Order: sequence, then structure tokens, then C-alpha cells
Amino acid sequence: MPHPASALPAAHDAPLPPARLAAGGTRLLPGVPYAGWPGVRPLELDLWLPPETPAPVPAVVFLHGGGWRAGSRHLAGPAFAGAEPNPFEQVARAGIAVASADYRLSGEARWPAQLHDVKAAVRWLRARAGELGLDGERIAAWGESAGGHLAALLGLTAGDPALEGSLGVTGPSSRVRGVVAWYAPSDLLAMTADTGGQPGDPGTREAGLLGAPPSDVAELAAQASPLSHVSPAAPAFLLLHGAADRAVPCVQSQRLHDALAEAGTETELTLYPDADHMWAGAPGAGPQALKQTIGVLRRWLLAQDPDGIAK
Repeated sequence: MPHPASALPAAHDAPLPPARLAAGGTRLLPGVPYAGWPGVRPLELDLWLPPETPAPVPAVVFLHGGGWRAGSRHLAGPAFAGAEPNPFEQVARAGIAVASADYRLSGEARWPAQLHDVKAAVRWLRARAGELGLDGERIAAWGESAGGHLAALLGLTAGDPALEGSLGVTGPSSRVRGVVAWYAPSDLLAMTADTGGQPGDPGTREAGLLGAPPSDVAELAAQASPLSHVSPAAPAFLLLHGAADRAVPCVQSQRLHDALAEAGTETELTLYPDADHMWAGAPGAGPQALKQTIGVLRRWLLAQDPDGIAK
């Protein structure tokens, strides 16, 4: 007789939880499994949906920061702790669903597991778009810090079989229509020089992700760097960074912006004066970055300007 656990559906096939009512008529489906392995915790996302509408809505996948070794899907960065409505509710109230996804941290798995995970989240959204009320053709990516790095790679590595992975739902595309990256690393090989760190330091966040200092695994570090994957096929990018960022210096976003522009793709870079990492030191930077993010998502996904006027 088979063990009862063998009759359970795969994590990505599990029934959806009931929706909870949230701010402004938005709805939350919390802790939805999107992928998993036997005997290991499932990977989960929180899905924030706009107020009910008969038409399918677009979505953005949000990826949290934490240096690939900490953080969770529940917060869009410390600048928004206690915010009401929270950033995900604000985006949902603007007509765009938010799938805030966890992914394996570097203490659980090395690169490229994290990218495999977030690609699985995009594929899951497409596979179940009909029952979720989503438009699977209109999906973007948004992340902060390490999550911004993964969001950028979502945008730049579509169709690369080495980086797709086979976790969860397979078949649907993991391509995204646009990328918003807040204070994100783009060139792992240059991070030590940019931050004034010690070459070969095994304790950096980048070394934790790769399993060794980037200089010791240069080919792997290049594979894990968004800058290495820029091409004319890249989707639209919005890069937001604090000009005073000491953890991920703003030159990281500047390099990516320059490469995207040289490739002829749509790219915009905004540097916030006095803002350190995670918008520290500049109280107005976080809310303004969120407003700018919502505006560009509306333009990309709803064909509307920031004030909601159809273009």
C-alpha cells in the first residue's frame, strides 16, 4: 500500500489557498507553493491581486534582497517596514498583481539554484494564469539588492538552457517583459574592487553565492553577472540606486545601464542623492522609488502613464 505522502500533489500542483481581503479591495493568497522537492520544504510565494475585475491582470514577480543569504518574501526592504498600505498592496491597487517569491538562499544551495527557482516562479504563474485571473503574456520582474540581481538575470537569460533549470512546472516560458532593479549587483567580478574589499575574501556575499571568491571562479562569476548577458534582445530596464550606496556601489547599475544602452535596448537609470544601500540616509528615496516603479510598470504592463491615462 503506498504511503499517504505519495498521493499528495506536487508542490506546484497544490490547490490554491483562499484569498484574504487586503487594503483597498486588494486580495492576498499567502504562502502558495510554486515548486519543491520530495522531503524538502516547498518554495512559496505570496500573491497580491488587484480588486476583482473581469479582465485578466498583468503581474510582476518581486524578489527580496539579503545578499542571497537572508531575507524573505514578506518585505520589500527595510525602508517599508510597517508601511500601510504596504508596497505590494500599492502595486496591486494600481492594477498589477505582485507575486513575492522566496528562493533558496546561499546557505541552502549555490548558484545557479537561485535563478532556477525564480524562473520556476515565472513558469508557475504562466501555467496557472487562468485560475489566478492573470494575463500570462504580461509579466515583469522587480527586485531589491540580491533580488534585483536575480530580476535582472530573469530579463537577460531567457532561453538559456543552462540557466533555466527543471524545477516545478516546465514548458511555459520564463521570459519577462521588463525589469526593475533597485540597488542591485550587476558585475560580481568587480564587486571587491568597487567596495574596496580584500581580493580573494571567502566571506563576501558573492563568495557565499558562488561557493568561492569570484576571482577564484571567474567563469562562474561571469555567468552569474547580469552584465555578461546583455544583448539587443534584452527587455526594458529601470535601474534605481542610491548615489551613496556603500554595500553595492552605484557604479554597478551605471555599468549595466551603459551596456544596455549600447545594445540599443530601453533603459533608464535614476540615482538618488545621499541614499545608501536600501535607501538608508534618504527618507524620501524609498517612497519615490516605489512611485517610479509603479509608474513604469503601468507603462510596460497596462500601456498607461503614471497617472493612469491610456497611451
